[in-house]
Amino acid sequence: MEEASLHDEGFPPENLKQLLIACAKALSDNSIDVFDRLIEKARDAVSITGEPIQRLGAYMVEGLVARKEASGSSIYQAINCRVPESKDLLSYMHILYEICPYFKFGYMAANGAIADACKNDDRIHIIDFHIAQGSQWVTLLEALAARPGGPPHVRITGIDDSFSKYARGDGLEAVGRRLGAISEKFNIPVEFHGLPAFAPDVTPDMLNVMPGEALAVNFPFQLHQIPDESVEVSNLRDGILRMVKSLSPKVVTLVEQESNTNTAPFLRRFEETLDYYLAMFESIDATLPRNNKDRINLEQHCVARDIVNVIACEGKERVERHELFGKWKSRLTMAGFCQYPLSSYVNGVIKSLLRCYSEHYMLVEKDGAMLLGWKERNLISASAWQLMINK
Repeated sequence: MEEASLHDEGFPPENLKQLLIACAKALSDNSIDVFDRLIEKARDAVSITGEPIQRLGAYMVEGLVARKEASGSSIYQAINCRVPESKDLLSYMHILYEICPYFKFGYMAANGAIADACKNDDRIHIIDFHIAQGSQWVTLLEALAARPGGPPHVRITGIDDSFSKYARGDGLEAVGRRLGAISEKFNIPVEFHGLPAFAPDVTPDMLNVMPGEALAVNFPFQLHQIPDESVEVSNLRDGILRMVKSLSPKVVTLVEQESNTNTAPFLRRFEETLDYYLAMFESIDATLPRNNKDRINLEQHCVARDIVNVIACEGKERVERHELFGKWKSRLTMAGFCQYPLSSYVNGVIKSLLRCYSEHYMLVEKDGAMLLGWKERNLISASAWQLMINK
């Protein structure tokens, strides 16, 4: 019966992607009766233990229902998943970090640019706009410690918001302790300053930039959460780039998801999210079996919230606002930066890393950036920037 009714609507049961897009179109057209009928069919076709499209579909359905029923800050209450304890969330994030190369790729590309830009400097100050666990800096500190002429003095200013604290299960002191242990292990002087603030609220005087230090500024998967001119008249996204330029950094590193969801209208945004995360879910599928509880948990707790936010929220409530590299390039250029060349050595190291994963991962160089993708879909961009020299 169900298969027949699905077919009657013009959707063969195997084409869940088409059905999900039809649900979104009905909602976009405000055809609520059609939406209600289609969403029930979609509910019957999705499963958090199924194929990638079925698993992703489960969260897309939640997002569509949340968009229809909820509003404002109550939006996440429509997600049928309990927010885990911080220690559990930490372990899910770690699993995602290990099974997919996305974070490692971004960190390696950024660290390579910082190491190259500051290779002759004895004092380095890194401002990290999303310090999280501080994991990114372990390999860089190890590399700097092995310098032939001895290690530089490294100062790290770690910026944090309340969700990062929750996800870590501790304050910035935990990051300081971790970096202190790395400092001792590799015998490199490391000074850590934690700055508990949301990125748009950071001002130059909070950062204690000192003369004689090579300054590196890091934006890891972070700038897309800062609202731009489509949300706030003040355009905080471009404002933070101008503020960073005023600090005269030697290098700025940017790692972002290669997706176009910032100003796209709802239906196009839905299709883009479906395409993007389907590639990501397929890549997860290549490593963890479908009935694996860790896989279910990491998809629910590390990815689903972002998906629902992109689909269900508008205005200031929609914090996941990704842009393609071309748009980031124009923003940074307008702010007074030009591209810093990424090293061919780092490119080679990343290619070696990818050999440890599926052959479906691809690495391409485009417009001075490195793009990591799954099959034909680019997923992550990494780029580095320096101050534009006025002629």
